[in-house]
Formats: sequence, C-alpha cells, structure tokens
Amino acid sequence: MNWRAITTTLLLLGAIVSGWSVWNQRNKDAVPAARGVHFDYVLIDFELTALNPLGRESFTLRAPRLARDPEQKTMEIATPLFLIPPGERTGSDAWEVRSKEGWVSAEGDELRLRGDVRGVSSGLTSPATTMTTRELNIFPDKRRAHSQGEVVITRPGSILSGRGLQLDLATKQYSFKSEVHHRYVPTAR
Repeated sequence: MNWRAITTTLLLLGAIVSGWSVWNQRNKDAVPAARGVHFDYVLIDFELTALNPLGRESFTLRAPRLARDPEQKTMEIATPLFLIPPGERTGSDAWEVRSKEGWVSAEGDELRLRGDVRGVSSGLTSPATTMTTRELNIFPDKRRAHSQGEVVITRPGSILSGRGLQLDLATKQYSFKSEVHHRYVPTAR
C-alpha cells in the first residue's frame, strides 16, 4: 500500500474529527437568549436613583443584575432592593422593599415585585410597619401600592392579614378586599 494514500486518509480523518469536534463544542457553548429577548444593556451590582417628572427622587434601586428590553423599554431585575423616600406630606416614612424578582415600567412609574416581597417602613414618624406578600405593585410617584394576593402587615402589638391590599404609602392607610384577620400581640416592656 502507498504511504501517501495512508497519510492522506489519516489527515482527512483527522480533519473530519476536528471539524466535527469544533462544531459540536460551538453548539454547547452558545448561550440561549432568555425567552428570545435581547437586552440593550445589563447592569451588574449597581445603584440607580430614578427621578420623577419634577426632578425629585422617585425611588432608588440596588440589585445584583438589571436587564433592559430595548423594544418595551422595561427593566427586569434580580433580587431588587427598592428604597422609596418619604413623601412630600408630613408624617410620611421612607420604605425599603425587597423581593426575588422585580420589573420597572418604561416610564418608571410602576414597580412590580414578585417572590418573597418584604416592605419595611423607616418608623421615623410613626411605628415601624412590616409588610410581607408574594406579589406587590408599587406606584412610587403616587405613593400607592396594591396586591391581589395574601398580605401580612405587622406593627407593634398587631398582626393583620388579608387578601387584596390597597395601600397609601404616605399615610400608611390600607384596606383589604377579603379574608381579613387581626391578632393582638402584646409588646415586651
């Protein structure tokens, strides 16, 4: 047998195997796009302060990741912490609100929080309030929030739970649509 034919055959087999290997590895390394959405930018470990149309702070956002959809102009956020400043009214507290996932509308006037939502008021002007739920929609400029699901509100001496929350963040006035339960909890002295 001719040594040139053997060498050519071996080189051809090597080229085929290496080409197949490169092609196969390229498919494994490709990163699939989330739900077919391509983001125009992604922020990692950041703090962002959003201003309302009057140039006042609407909210501050801290999170490990934010991705912006270029078509919808909305933002998806991983484990956000929203800091909502006190309102213009006297007697209004600031709020810290955390969740597993967050979404901000294109105009920045609506925040949607999903998964282990926990809001805590600063307690500077009235007793501190803690609110927990699975989902919460916040309208920071209007100082309002609502949830369709079950919500638990804890204040010193009181635990209130119900379904379908409407909340005024400035006055801390709230109402439930149904399944309201109240429990008195004595405070330690």
